[in-house]
Amino acid sequence: MEKIIEVNNLSKQFKDVKAVNNLDLNVYKGDVFGFLGPNGAGKSTTIRMLLSLINPDEGSISIFGKSLKENRKEILRRTGAIVEKPDFYGYLSAYKNLEILGRLSGTGVTRSRIMEMLELVGLHKRYKSKVKTFSHGMKQRLGIAQALLHDPELVILDEPTTGLDPQGMKEIRDLILYLSREKKKTIFLSSHILHEVEIVAARMIIINKGSAQVEGNVSDLLNANNLKVTIEVNDVARTRVLLNESSWSGKVDTFTESGVIINLHPEETAPLNRYLNENGIDVSALIPARSLEEFFLSITEKESR
Repeated sequence: MEKIIEVNNLSKQFKDVKAVNNLDLNVYKGDVFGFLGPNGAGKSTTIRMLLSLINPDEGSISIFGKSLKENRKEILRRTGAIVEKPDFYGYLSAYKNLEILGRLSGTGVTRSRIMEMLELVGLHKRYKSKVKTFSHGMKQRLGIAQALLHDPELVILDEPTTGLDPQGMKEIRDLILYLSREKKKTIFLSSHILHEVEIVAARMIIINKGSAQVEGNVSDLLNANNLKVTIEVNDVARTRVLLNESSWSGKVDTFTESGVIINLHPEETAPLNRYLNENGIDVSALIPARSLEEFFLSITEKESR
């Protein structure tokens, strides 16, 4: 599989703070890649190094199979990005801002392309409005339009849903999936909204204190450890006796009014369900709860101890 981003032993220090510490990561063509970590983990510093806004102290960055240090202009021409809060000329319209940015990119952006991007992010009806009248969320949308203006192969999005209402967040999530599936773009998505990443990302990395904690397929990582499964049954008292007398006893978390919460490996859920059924217990619900938020906290909290 073709690597779009390859980072090796990346480090950056600011005075006494090691913002990024020997970071390795790989992003493959067509990925929606989730870049996760608590505040101060080194996410923004890493993104700024990927965009050559700051230089690393150590390590290497390759994008599109080429050294960023030696091929900066070519790589940036093929990359679109929104970093933290996008900034525009407030006294100019949304259209005029994109027109100016299109000229600066040197790619000869047409009027139809500008309007297409404004429609894609839901701002086409406000294309004549001055940006100073826009809400923070609308400026975020305009920032995404600007990032896509020159039709980049790689799109780096730093907190793209900041300031958006739930409907706006869904629209941006759908846009990310559209860009990945229909336009075959590679998306590098940094976000603190873990549920959003869980829905759209195929692969992810969690960093903490500047170092990688875990990297891989989202589905594999979420299934790699025990699930906390809520089981609702018709006879809680009988279920308690059965489980306490069985090999499952050490896995029980707690009994509830309607059943039991138990820690299981994903492959154990079916055998337990069968065991209860064979012993006269009707299972009305079996609900696994392994969210990205839970996994994220288990990784970062363990590292902070």
